[in-house]
Amino acid sequence: MEKGDMVRCQRIGCEAIFSDDHNQDGSCRYHDSGPIFHDGMKEWSCCKQRSHDFSLFLAIPGCKTGKHTTEKPITKAVPTTTQKATPTPVQNKRTDDATACSRCRQGFFCSDHGSKPEISKPTVPAAVKDESAKITPAPVKKIVDINDLQTCRNKGCGKSFKEKDNHENACEYHPGPPVFHDRMRGWKCCDIFVKDFDEFMEIPPCTKGWHNANA
Repeated sequence: MEKGDMVRCQRIGCEAIFSDDHNQDGSCRYHDSGPIFHDGMKEWSCCKQRSHDFSLFLAIPGCKTGKHTTEKPITKAVPTTTQKATPTPVQNKRTDDATACSRCRQGFFCSDHGSKPEISKPTVPAAVKDESAKITPAPVKKIVDINDLQTCRNKGCGKSFKEKDNHENACEYHPGPPVFHDRMRGWKCCDIFVKDFDEFMEIPPCTKGWHNANA
């Protein structure tokens, strides 16, 4: 990398844009080991910080500091147990009540009940849903200097920006929600699913909108 070139940090939990001449020790805050997924809970194995909500999980600040780097860390999700899961009888899951499903109760998309309308919510035409997912209104923000450098918190973006350069197509991100089912990870907004967590984090954004430092 030539001096002055802007590149993205590859540490988990950082992904800031930086250059060699602005890369002091302590400027990067990151997680140094992989995540744990178990029974709907997400946890960083390095600092034991956890959350059921995936957006809140990704927003947990890193527990280590250092310099930004372009070298991608090699991490693997840490298994939570070596005990074999007890097999359950095969049932017609499409007829099960969604209120008894742990994924549905926690707000995650569940392929077993994905064809059922959400309980106590009005049905919205698919065309309207698709259009609303692609349009992001200008976020309401606290008053900041238009020349202050901020970091976008939209999922899948993480770029640095100035408010004077912000506009309706400045950000590329995932409106979500994330989907976890049968060891697969992906985004419902773009219908892409992978098994590896690093590959999940690299799925390219599918939507454009405003940068948002307060997401």
